[in-house]
Amino acid sequence: MADDTRKLANGATRIDFATDPSRYRHWSLEVAGDIATLTLDVDENGGLFEGYPLKLNSYDLGVDIELADALQRLRFEHPGVKVALMRSGKPRVFCAGANIRMLAGADHAHKVNFCKFTNETRNTIEEASEASGLQTLCVIAGTAAGGGYELALAANHIMLVDDGTAAVSLPEVPLLAVLPGTGGLTRVVDKRKVRRDHADVFCTLEEGVRGKRAVDWRLVDEIVPQSRLEEKVAERAKAMAGQSGRAGPAKGIALPALERTFHDNGVTYGFVGVEIDRAGRVATIRIKGPDAAPPTNPDSVVELGANFWPLRVARELDDAILHLRNNEYEIGTWVFKTAGDGALVAAHDAFLDLHKSHWLAHEIRHFWKRVLKRVDVTSRTIIVTIEPGSCFVGTLAELAFAADRSYMLIGQFEGDKNAPASIILTSANFGAYPMANSLTRLHTRFLGTPDSVDAAALKLGKPLDGETADAMGLVTYALDDIDWADELRVFLEERASFSPDALTGLEANLRFPGPETLESKIFARLTAWQNWIFQRPNAVGPEGALRRYGTGQKAIYDLKRV
Repeated sequence: MADDTRKLANGATRIDFATDPSRYRHWSLEVAGDIATLTLDVDENGGLFEGYPLKLNSYDLGVDIELADALQRLRFEHPGVKVALMRSGKPRVFCAGANIRMLAGADHAHKVNFCKFTNETRNTIEEASEASGLQTLCVIAGTAAGGGYELALAANHIMLVDDGTAAVSLPEVPLLAVLPGTGGLTRVVDKRKVRRDHADVFCTLEEGVRGKRAVDWRLVDEIVPQSRLEEKVAERAKAMAGQSGRAGPAKGIALPALERTFHDNGVTYGFVGVEIDRAGRVATIRIKGPDAAPPTNPDSVVELGANFWPLRVARELDDAILHLRNNEYEIGTWVFKTAGDGALVAAHDAFLDLHKSHWLAHEIRHFWKRVLKRVDVTSRTIIVTIEPGSCFVGTLAELAFAADRSYMLIGQFEGDKNAPASIILTSANFGAYPMANSLTRLHTRFLGTPDSVDAAALKLGKPLDGETADAMGLVTYALDDIDWADELRVFLEERASFSPDALTGLEANLRFPGPETLESKIFARLTAWQNWIFQRPNAVGPEGALRRYGTGQKAIYDLKRV
């Protein structure tokens, strides 16, 4: 059973990312054959916090938590679904975007993490299409403003009702003095390839664009009259289903509630544990390897369902990351540790690789890809310590390559009976888990020395001790037991002394070398600007646009360009 404790050590209410369709207040999920319908009908009084009604299908983080859960269930519980149809349950409005009262009243950290999570959820919609053939059709019968249009932008196909009133808009600049926070600007010009001058006009029009112009400017894919809407929706969904390559069974596996226990200084799951040192502002995330070898065939994995080790660990780690990111702002450093039999981790990697065409193995590997990307874009210092008894093998070794620094022990601690620390590379390290820049973490690591990736591939499946891993460039430092404790202590104390703002900028700039993609632009360029703009008085000051919106008073801007 999931733990229902809602209070943090500081007395604040914990934001919980675990939910299920029986608890949804804002979305409904209905499946009919190979078509699923996601209907947005926001409960005005169902805000995550008090103080703002969610009018006009506007949303806060709680609404997006439900959407993320529904998308995950479509991947695992309904593998036969080929098209997800997104539409509104309210007349004359699709979605008014992020709730302005929520944005005006939320602290800065919450706003930024809200934008980050909604970005990840929109990316998941797109990744489901690219990786699994799950197409998304968005039907806009009414207004789709700001984040509402950004939700539509994530879809494969946007259908707009042509009734003279339905419109799409990104009005954040003229109305709120901020930017579309979930990648809207980038998707308009990069994904939909809207002409730059048209995009400039569109993003400064409060009323947005409707009808034929919306199609001509590439803002939507088609317009349909209200009288033929349901007919055209059915036709388009059927056509998209016919183009989908998704071929899973009608019934998948259940995703039950996570078994977890929250306490004042951490969270305990089945294979993942989080321990928080509040004085040092450090969270240690421990991951246990599997207890047994994987089954011999994928049908047995279906029987194991959510208890299959790679899937269970991915779900637990994902929840732990979101908890720390959104509830523990002052814990600035995360230390990843593992423990277990590396051979069993390698066996699970080999199983997933061998059966990667099986729908469940396929979805598990792509889930791990998304979890690792969540680590990449988290604004925390990430370090890994590789010690005797650890199992940084294949998929788990990706954490070491995602880290800002990695420390590996040479040999053993005095009196330690565990086997010496080692890293083992598997096929998972060479293509299964690309980053936002579309490169593997090893290719990103060795961008200037690509031969190092080839050299690493020659060591596939072989235990690499500290000195070897250091020589190959796979770790930052390899230390003996004499220096180990002091080196880690000095590093953690030094990190805690730096400005968190400077560290966020430092880490984000260093993590994504190489080619720029739509995804890397969204998380790097857009979120950096939004992070800054959300602190400017023009947006959030007492006379700023977010504070004065809806009051009848015009915002007063500092007109200096900076």
